[in-house]
Amino acid sequence: MNTLLHRHPSQARNGAARRLPHPAAALALVLVLAGALLMLAPFYLMFVFATHTDSAILSLPPPLWFGDALGDNLRTLLLKLPALWQNLGYSLYVALAITALNLFFCALAGHAFALMDFPGREPLFNAVLATMLLPAFLGMVPTVMMMSWLGWMNEHRALIVPAACGAVGVFMMRQYIRAAVPRDLVDAARLDGCSEFGIFWRIVLPLVVPALGTLGLITFIGAWNNFVGPLVVLSDPERYTLPLALRSLQSTGQVSWGALCAGAALAVLPLMLMFMLASRRLIEGLSAGAVK
Repeated sequence: MNTLLHRHPSQARNGAARRLPHPAAALALVLVLAGALLMLAPFYLMFVFATHTDSAILSLPPPLWFGDALGDNLRTLLLKLPALWQNLGYSLYVALAITALNLFFCALAGHAFALMDFPGREPLFNAVLATMLLPAFLGMVPTVMMMSWLGWMNEHRALIVPAACGAVGVFMMRQYIRAAVPRDLVDAARLDGCSEFGIFWRIVLPLVVPALGTLGLITFIGAWNNFVGPLVVLSDPERYTLPLALRSLQSTGQVSWGALCAGAALAVLPLMLMFMLASRRLIEGLSAGAVK
């Protein structure tokens, strides 16, 4: 006890020095905080502007705290977009359908590439990876031509079916299944007479839930924010998804920036809620495989 109470001054100084952050670590922390603030600033200003009038938003300096015009902005938004809630429902329907189909088909393809031996497996997988190198805009014209030929223009299935299985999801699930599913367990199930789909459904899927959560979150965000696809496929304003409907506010006449920010905030809220609920699963899925 006396030793603890009467430490040498040099020992106390060394202990204090060890508690001080290293300059490099402090600099990294400052950079991370600055980057976080820079990324969060547009979202914060969007919610702030949604509560102010247009004149306040366009003033210099702009308001940095919440106002009392949210109700007026929402009324203006509903006046200019009578089908707002319908557009919101279509966005939710398209995003959920694309997410569900991607989870199923990407996991199924990942199972085939990871655990099944068939002729041409590696060349076919390399061909899937090669599609990731192509710009998304390159396939826009052929996709629109196919949808027109099928008679699916101005239909939401023209957005859902082409996006039902993505190369990124196939690659992600294949890599995760190879790392997380023991090959001996799969071989034992085959010896017991389990079908290949039964192995996928009963053994593989329960073991890849973290990867499915990550893929589902990424896919939902991409489908929810998709703007170009609905722009070239949908022509009826009542069938617009929410991003396209909000863009129509800037098409003609004077733009109500308060109403536009209120609509953007309304569009962002489901994503923020989903991310808060699934952030842990997202981190688990992204970091899976980093530690053996």
